Amino acid sequence: MDLRTIASMVLIFFLRFNGVEGGALQYNFYENSCPHLEDIVSTGLHPIFLTDPTSAPALLRLFFHDCQVQGCDASILVDTVKANRLSEMTSAKNFGIMKRDLIGNLKTLVEDECPGQVSCADILVLAAREAVALSGGPLIKVPLGRRDSSAAPSYQLADSLIPPATTGVDEMLRIFTGKGMTVEESVAIIGSHTLGITHCLNILNRLYKPKGVEDQGTFEAFLRLTCPKGSLISNLTFVLNDITPTLFDHHYYMNAMEGRGVLTIDAEMVIDPRTAQIVEHFATNQDDFFHAFSTAFLKLSSSGVLTGDQGVIRRKCNVID
Repeated sequence: MDLRTIASMVLIFFLRFNGVEGGALQYNFYENSCPHLEDIVSTGLHPIFLTDPTSAPALLRLFFHDCQVQGCDASILVDTVKANRLSEMTSAKNFGIMKRDLIGNLKTLVEDECPGQVSCADILVLAAREAVALSGGPLIKVPLGRRDSSAAPSYQLADSLIPPATTGVDEMLRIFTGKGMTVEESVAIIGSHTLGITHCLNILNRLYKPKGVEDQGTFEAFLRLTCPKGSLISNLTFVLNDITPTLFDHHYYMNAMEGRGVLTIDAEMVIDPRTAQIVEHFATNQDDFFHAFSTAFLKLSSSGVLTGDQGVIRRKCNVID
């Protein structure tokens, strides 16, 4: 029995232990109530991804930020309705989050065929899955049956639970191993950085250090040239995460191995003894990266979710009735 088979068996046990296929999340959850759901989501997104290359990374990031705050419950989609109760989206940690409207558009398509059956939370997970697959990554089979939150968390909760851009290896491992991931899966899920860009505002700690602290290499000097100081408050200044920002591939790890990791975590994983060999392996073996990412995606999307009688099925993703 090879290591990949053993890992798959462990994942099946993890998912069953956490409610998947046990009456909560199920791979055939919408078999009768909305049998064409996955096709609706894929068909709805495909032309958008072809014409707007920013959509795939935006949806993947939207998924991550939603799932970090009380599980994948579509709470990040809810708009602020009361001035004294600011929504999750107003958190500074959600700077640069885009394309929330795409989930609402998909919800409309789904409602036309399966009214009142499918949660926004499941649609968001499927959209993130499609963002990976239609960008060249693995097609991940995901269990469904999540429910939407019936109350939107405040921005303070998002502030406390979404990791900052300065997160290093210690905090990254604490977060993801806490969701049942191995160290390898934790490194793999960070590989989502292979899609998209990093806003200059999120790398301030690498650009402008205290007096007397030297750059770690020429790449930090390059970052300062790319992100001039006066532009840092803008949403328009950014750095590419790797040389193929619209493709889901292993170039992110190759980039990191060459000393060109943009975020703190990208640079630290290469030198930390717990993660360095995994980064090096993924840089040379895309298939193993894809496999580890897939199992990590499943664990993240299944952790702490609402199921059964918990939560609600929203009629509109941005509004709690």
